[in-house]
Amino acid sequence: MQTLLRCLSFLPLSLLHRIGAVLGWLVYWTSPTYAGRLRMNLHASGVCIDTAEYKNVLRQSISEAGKTVAELPKIWLARESDVLALVECKTWASVEAACAKGRGLIFLTPHLGCFEVAAFYGGQRLPLTVLYRPPKLKWLEPLMVSGRTRGDIRLAPANMRGVRQLYKALLRGEAVGLLPDQAPGAGEGAWAPFFGRPAYTVTLVSRLQRATNAAIVMAFAERLPAGRGYTLHLEALATERFDECALNRAIESVVRRCPGQYLWSYNRYKVPAGAGSPPRLAGEGPRVQR
Repeated sequence: MQTLLRCLSFLPLSLLHRIGAVLGWLVYWTSPTYAGRLRMNLHASGVCIDTAEYKNVLRQSISEAGKTVAELPKIWLARESDVLALVECKTWASVEAACAKGRGLIFLTPHLGCFEVAAFYGGQRLPLTVLYRPPKLKWLEPLMVSGRTRGDIRLAPANMRGVRQLYKALLRGEAVGLLPDQAPGAGEGAWAPFFGRPAYTVTLVSRLQRATNAAIVMAFAERLPAGRGYTLHLEALATERFDECALNRAIESVVRRCPGQYLWSYNRYKVPAGAGSPPRLAGEGPRVQR
């Protein structure tokens, strides 16, 4: 399997994306649970103004989810110069401005577009420590680790030791990277609205920011049509009164710019054991059993 992935890394990105689109539809039609969650989360988000737009975004989401998987061999295994050539970024000045103040920097990369290439791009330009969870497929871990540690990127385990690594990196004035819309375990999050529904939201971002006075930059790499590469969007966020509600609002803002590339199939609204029941929000409709 590793040999196959290495062979796939030599294919053009356009072909990998076509393969990924087919893969996305295959998974959608063969997994009722996956398909139902995708439809439910997209519909409940309210990002689509009518049925026609909903159907269009749904079709995009199915294909884009497959592309997220199919492009991994290129991002992890192709030559670094070839991967960099796929990325255009006109907003790096926001990162330079934060670094010039001598502050640490927290990169937030939601499940939007190609979040793998966003971290790769940042790690080619500055020291970057990224929180990491091992994959369920053990054979994939060596490829994932080698692919994610190119450039000046270090991986921190998703435990207290890893959190300490992030904290120390920020105190050194370096950058760290986090997936802000990943559902945390009990005791690691707080309930906050996300597209009008309560979501158990990671508190690590706000805790790190308050402890280190780090700057926060939202980052997402928009996938361009026909495999032409990616446009990396970077936006500095206000850190005053930054909490989990502000975090989710910031994620919502970038998702609305590119809803077809968000991973709506992710179980964002799950209730971790021991986290308690989610609060009912004002204006929230009937809840669907998950």
